[in-house]
Amino acid sequence: MLLIGAGPVGLAVAKAMLRQGIAYEQLEADDDLGGNWYHGVYETAHIISSRKTTEYADFPMPAGYPDFPSAPQMLEYLRSYADAFGLRPHIQFRTKVSMCLPLADGRWEAELEGGERRVYKGVVVCNGHHWDKRFPTYEGTFAGEYLHSKDYRHPRQLADKRVLVIGGGNSACDLAAEAARVGRGCDISLRRGYWFLPKTIFGVPLPEMVPGWSPVWAQRLLLRVLLRVVVGRYENYGLPKPDHRIFEAHPTLNSELLHYLKHGRIRPRPAVERFEGTRVFFADGASAEFDTVVCATGFNLSFPFLPAGLVPVEGSNALLYGGCTLPDYKNLYVVGTAQVRYGFGPLMTPAAELICRLIKLQDEMELPIGMVLRESGARPPTTHLLDPHRALRQMRLARHTRALRQMRLARHTLPLLVGKERKLRRRLKPPAPSVIERRSLDMPNQSSDLKVF
Repeated sequence: MLLIGAGPVGLAVAKAMLRQGIAYEQLEADDDLGGNWYHGVYETAHIISSRKTTEYADFPMPAGYPDFPSAPQMLEYLRSYADAFGLRPHIQFRTKVSMCLPLADGRWEAELEGGERRVYKGVVVCNGHHWDKRFPTYEGTFAGEYLHSKDYRHPRQLADKRVLVIGGGNSACDLAAEAARVGRGCDISLRRGYWFLPKTIFGVPLPEMVPGWSPVWAQRLLLRVLLRVVVGRYENYGLPKPDHRIFEAHPTLNSELLHYLKHGRIRPRPAVERFEGTRVFFADGASAEFDTVVCATGFNLSFPFLPAGLVPVEGSNALLYGGCTLPDYKNLYVVGTAQVRYGFGPLMTPAAELICRLIKLQDEMELPIGMVLRESGARPPTTHLLDPHRALRQMRLARHTRALRQMRLARHTLPLLVGKERKLRRRLKPPAPSVIERRSLDMPNQSSDLKVF
């Protein structure tokens, strides 16, 4: 199997594949592991989820780590994880995948950046979703410094500057607070109302205060009560009222934004309308001069090494079955496209084990396992936001059949998918090769630079 990426998700999948005896090669374009924590975050970054809700379920963070570890601590943790489970020797660094194409026999052909081509049994995609920068579109052009939050690295970039931050997510609030400390001033442009949640309440990290067994409506009620007591009304800070319920968008956890708003170091603004030189005009008719505009406007979900449209994406949501498969292709697993409400570790550990089970089950099937999941009643997600507690419960259900029969949920469990596939095979004709498959068949499969794994 080809495993693309050696970030937090790719490492968890590699560890599960190694433990379950699935042969793989892990290719990483960078010169070290860690993904976004190695090359993509600013030097003052800390995690927004707590240590306990971020660490892998089978590898606790050091007891000496704070509740919210820093970027260097997160990178050291990921390196320790890789070393503890012997993952590093299986990673080929500075090896970028340019294209992956499906073959008619279910295998996949990968072309590397240098032109080398290899054939693998399958592909597991773990390329992350915090790298393809999304910029907003406005009338006019800003004449000052215009950058994406991904390009921000250190406070010196904002020192003694008039800064406008566009966006209301976690990176936007971090950068606004940074500009409030070192810049001449900072404005933050919000086109909608957001839920700004403190990182701690009563000295406890907020993600640890929400009981996982409680339904979402109860979690929302608890948080609203706590926010009213600890924070008050957002309107008292000059912020617009949230236009959605808690958890309907990715929560913003930041304890500094409201602090600097009350100290006058950050000024809230409505949506940007246009640029004229270094002057920015806002939706309320006001305008102001800025030296630097930072767009903390998120990222596109993309897979540049797969043919365009092979993985259907609506907005930030990848339309995958079982969280990682497609109904039209065998042996392709796209992992880590969802954004977990809190930390990745507790969810990623069992998810990686489940993906390995899907890989092994696919070996017993002729039809794509994504098709079997679809015909068994599975549906693609309607949002990219993931409730970790609900997802953990679903994974536990998928692993077992006892008692589920009485609940009439057995048809959704993994052990029964092989039987479902046999019935489908008798009913369905094998799908004809797609255009992509036909094109891949036209490529020379026996050449001096083609390696088969």
